Formats: sequence, structure tokens, C-alpha cells
Amino acid sequence: MRDYQKEFNERVAFIKEKVAEAHADGIVFGNSGGKDSALVGILCKAACDNTVGVIMPCASKRNFGIDADDGRELADKFGIETRVVDLTPVREAEMKALEGIAELNKAAITNIAPRLRMTTLYTIGAAENRLVAGTGNRSEMYMGYFTKWGDGANDFNPISDLTATEVFEFLRFVKGPESIINKAPSAGLFEGQTDEQEMGVTYAAIDKYITTGEATEEDKAIIDRFHSRSEHKRRPIATFK
Repeated sequence: MRDYQKEFNERVAFIKEKVAEAHADGIVFGNSGGKDSALVGILCKAACDNTVGVIMPCASKRNFGIDADDGRELADKFGIETRVVDLTPVREAEMKALEGIAELNKAAITNIAPRLRMTTLYTIGAAENRLVAGTGNRSEMYMGYFTKWGDGANDFNPISDLTATEVFEFLRFVKGPESIINKAPSAGLFEGQTDEQEMGVTYAAIDKYITTGEATEEDKAIIDRFHSRSEHKRRPIATFK
């Protein structure tokens, strides 16, 4: 049986080590109201009392509603300092500035919000000597289901080895809010969006494939396609030698 208490202690120790190595005064993370950010927030707060979670709604109605509500519930339950930054006007200003410069497609527009959020976290981090905690899990990384230089950026990530299924189990162990545990995973980038619907495959199928190599032909084709097309996101920056 998996010893989540042992893992909790080890991950907390890892975070403490990273903060000490950087001579940082604290940690900042994006409190999206989702499972991954919830687990990261709980771990970071246990490791460093000076942990701040930032709720960053950006255009999407659910960002201002269910996601913000769930983020606040997490913060209240675990005593995490919370700040709210509405990035909607910043997104609109960026799109306005690009008028006549480039014709923005859906991918370009969708990725603005994650990059603005990471800019916000790093700005707060720089202003207050905080490390930025990453919140991406192993399943998302494998599928490339993250924004390059957006939610894929961080100073350290205490859950990058965990599949989405393991994050779910871990969150239950640490008694995360039921509202977060029970809702469908979503990046909240646009109305009605859910991760599994957008990818066309469930996290259960993804996790089974990357841990055992087993999948239906249909699921395997989807997962392999996502993994192959997103390889550039996982590679280090190409440099001339």
C-alpha cells in the first residue's frame, strides 16, 4: 500500500531544501481552484508558512465563479494567504496592442492567460524574494497539456512525478476540499472547457498508458499524437555550440 504520509514528509522536506538553497523568504503559486494547485498549495504551506496563493481570473466566467470560490475554500481550510489579481484588462490590452501586428488564432489567444499568470507570479516572486512553485503533473507533462513559458514555468515542482490519478489520491489523503476533488479537471481557459473533453481521452486512460503501456488502439493513437507533437515543450532550449 502506498505510504502517502511518508511521501508528504519527503515532499515537504524537498520544498524546504529548495527554499533554503535559494535563500528565499517565501513561496508563491497560482491558486487556480484545481486539484494540482490545491495539492501544491497544501505541500508548500506545510513546508513554508510564508506561502502565498494568487487567484488570477482572466476573461473566463468560471475563473471568477467556481474556480475562485474553490481557491478561496482551499486557502481558508489550510490557512494560505490569498491575493486576487484580475488579468482580464491586461489580456485585452495585449490583444489590442497586437491589432495590425499579427492575426491571432485560437491557440495564440488561449495561451495569453497562462503566460500572463506566470508573469504575475514571477513579478510577485521578484518583489518579495519568493520562489514560484510549479503545479503541473506527470500526465499533463507527457501529453504536453500545458503552456510553454506559462504554467510550464516554475522554480521547483513538488508533484511533477505524480500522475493525475495519484494527485487525486494524494489530495484525498491530505483531506483537500471536496469541491475541488469532485469537479472535472479544467484549465478554465474558456467557457465549458474540460481537459478530458479537449484532449479526447481520459486521465485514467493516459495514466494507465504511461505507467503500464496498456491502452486501447484509439486511446493510444491520441496519446501518442499529443506526446509527439508536444516534444518541443519538454526539451531544453536549443543553443548553438
